[in-house]
Amino acid sequence: MAESHDYLVDFLKEKGYPEVRKTRHEYLSYYGLDQSSVCILVSGVVKASVTLREGNEFNIVYIQGPSPVSLLRDEVSCQAKSPFSVRVESSEAVCMMVPRVTFWRYVNEDPKLLTYVKDYYRNSLEDSLHRMRYLTMNGKIGAVGGLLFDLNSRYGVACEDGSMISLDVTNEDIAQFCGISSRNSVNRILRGFREKGVISTQGHDAHIVIHDPKYLERYVMD
Repeated sequence: MAESHDYLVDFLKEKGYPEVRKTRHEYLSYYGLDQSSVCILVSGVVKASVTLREGNEFNIVYIQGPSPVSLLRDEVSCQAKSPFSVRVESSEAVCMMVPRVTFWRYVNEDPKLLTYVKDYYRNSLEDSLHRMRYLTMNGKIGAVGGLLFDLNSRYGVACEDGSMISLDVTNEDIAQFCGISSRNSVNRILRGFREKGVISTQGHDAHIVIHDPKYLERYVMD
């Protein structure tokens, strides 16, 4: 998808759309509020989440640019309710905001953009099914283990003793991704992984270091 994503960003730059810079923990959209633009993430990492009826937050996915943040909802409405809240998780994120109707007109007029949208939907569905398997079929320990393996695969950076997840992932983040109601439950699971030498934490931000990805891989294997 990298080539298509770069084509999309270059296409919008040629159309004169400016880049908007956001810092860590700034929001690009809020769940349920009307949104008049399609957000294209040029660089950086954001987190998509929804707020449940009882007020709890449930994390859906991290998205890394270049990528659309969401192409859900219809093509013809000037405004649509945002399907989730989107918050910047990297130190900075760069995005472009394109009016919804204008974006879909570009897509329908450009065969390469239309192919890109089809690829985006297909890849998003495949990723969602992959996450659903490890989050729902392994119990709490398997859900946390699968999430750590997935984050390491996407955002791991090689370090002396393994690879470090470059995002600031808190125990609360993990609980909200895995549908675990208590951070204490996440603490116990992570402590179990640490005692087995599978993970550790590093630095003042307590980044998670993965020492034994093969151990975690069992939770995501088909």
